[in-house]
Amino acid sequence: MKTIAILTSGGDAPGMNAVIRSVVRTAIYNDLKVLAIKEGYNGLIKGDIETMTLSSVADIIHRGGTILRTARSEEFMTEEGMTQALDVIKKFKIDAIVVLGGDGTFRGARELAKRGIKVIGIPCTIDNDLGYTDYTIGFLTAVETAVSAISKLRDTSESHGRAIVLQVMGRNCGDIALYSGIAGGAESIVVPEVKLDIDAIINKIKNGKKRGKKHHIIVAAEGALDAYELEKIIEEKGGIETRVTVLGYVQRGGVPTVQDRILASDFGYDAVNLLISGKSGLVLGYKNGKIIELDIDEALEAKKEFNKDLLNMVDILSI
Repeated sequence: MKTIAILTSGGDAPGMNAVIRSVVRTAIYNDLKVLAIKEGYNGLIKGDIETMTLSSVADIIHRGGTILRTARSEEFMTEEGMTQALDVIKKFKIDAIVVLGGDGTFRGARELAKRGIKVIGIPCTIDNDLGYTDYTIGFLTAVETAVSAISKLRDTSESHGRAIVLQVMGRNCGDIALYSGIAGGAESIVVPEVKLDIDAIINKIKNGKKRGKKHHIIVAAEGALDAYELEKIIEEKGGIETRVTVLGYVQRGGVPTVQDRILASDFGYDAVNLLISGKSGLVLGYKNGKIIELDIDEALEAKKEFNKDLLNMVDILSI
């Protein structure tokens, strides 16, 4: 093996640059050529590729986003798109590709693996919705961003005596809502994995007011219920003045946390060494405090298990 390529696909996540830095420097240390594929699988189809050097990844470990840029590519999953991608791989003499992204990115990597291309996948998505790993790169940073928002919203919630619904990202996974809600001391957490009990939320707000509590923060995952619909129900059914804040894409940006930087560096280092040892068709993950490697098919089939015990704990801690 002489040449490794790297791409980032799908939604960006804080920590992607730390992975890129680790892959590039580990590969160069082992006398491998490193190519950057720009804008994900779109760049692979178009041949938007350039050589990376040590200087290419200087001073990026602390930066959010991805210096390689990213995109979603429907064309890549067509026969024509795949044929073009394979031609580009041959043209640039690419021996293996390290792909950074989430579920959709791994499905693209699996298609390449089926066609004989050596690939290693690294989980980079703030949603933390991959079932085989405890944490994905970017998740913990997104949680920190949400916690910061909760702290600020509590000030205005208390000043006006209103309930506030904070809608966070995560698609159909409630982990950002759960973890940020716990860390931020939210009174209620709404996630798609657990049926909404609106009466319980309204009763908790009213009981809090009876003992002089002025604020009530509800963290809602975007896949659970539209935040404005939740606001409407609370106001109409409970008579409680409520406001909504949709945190949105601010969760994807920002300086990655220490945990994300360390995990990202470890993933990048391991990915290159796995390829050097002759392994491929794998994705890396973090399970029970250890880095793991798993077949792409097994990883994609793994079901995400929501931690209901943590959610039950919130009900007790927020009485």
